[in-house]
This record gives sequence, C-alpha cells and structure tokens, in this order.
Amino acid sequence: MSTSSRAWIKPVIAAVVIAAVGFGAYAAVAKREVAPQLTFLSIKGDKITPESLKGKVVMVNFWATSCTTCVGEMPKMVETYNKFKDQGLEFVAVAMNYDPPNYVVNYAETRQLPFKVALDVDGSAAKAYGNVAMTPTTFVIGKDGKILKRYLGEPDFPALHQLLADSLKG
Repeated sequence: MSTSSRAWIKPVIAAVVIAAVGFGAYAAVAKREVAPQLTFLSIKGDKITPESLKGKVVMVNFWATSCTTCVGEMPKMVETYNKFKDQGLEFVAVAMNYDPPNYVVNYAETRQLPFKVALDVDGSAAKAYGNVAMTPTTFVIGKDGKILKRYLGEPDFPALHQLLADSLKG
C-alpha cells in the first residue's frame, strides 16, 4: 500500500478517538450516582427523611467542630443557604461520628445555624456517602435525587452558587 492510499487512516483514528472521549464524557454525566436514601437525626431530635427531601435540591455537608476548614467555611455555608432557601434549597450539616455531640449542639446554637444539623453517631451516613473521611465534604443533590457535585474541601462558592441557581430553576 502506498502512503497516499493510507492517508485516510489518521482522520478515521482521530474521529474514533474523539467519539470515544465524547461517549465517555456523556456516560459519566448520564451515570450520576443516586444519593443514599438515609434518614438523618437532627440535633433537635427531628428525623430528616428521604421523603422530606424528595424533589428538592439538597446540600449535605459533612463537617466537624475540630476541622479548621469546616469552621472557616461555615459562615459562607450559612450565606449560601440564606441566599437560596427561599428558592427551595434544603441543607443538612452532618457532624462526623468522632465529633462530640455536645460540641456540635453548642456550635450550632452559638452560631445560630439556620439549617438542619444532624449527628452521624455511628458513622453510617459517612459510609453510605462513599466512606467520607475527610472534612469538609459537601454533596449537592439534584431534584431527581442524583448527586450533581461532590466538593472535597471548601467549595468554589461562585461556582457552587451558579450550580444551585441552575438546579433550583429546573
């Protein structure tokens, strides 16, 4: 075969590679994970059930009072919640199982956290969300119950706000 008769090979290979990459990206988006169907117990003794969160955009934030980054981002989480709560945002701050419950209650009360605060006493919530070990870890869950985004560490708040604004519209 001459070089000119093989000239079509590179464009075909390129097209196949581009198609494969595109399909991979599509599959990654299409296969969004469904959020675990958990019932959280709030520090006030209320049950936060999957049914009460169904059809809503929800942020689940795993944190600890001993986590400097968590404490540092909490005022921004409060601002985020206050900005979007009237549009239907639900927020559950889940304290890690190693966080003493009395510390969590004290923190939530003294800072007047406006959203639901839950205790993960046995670590089952962290396990259900993919063995969350590092804090803060925040999940944004769409109205369809699927995880839209997972943030490890403090989120990029402008990008988070855009994601929430877009998710709450639809």
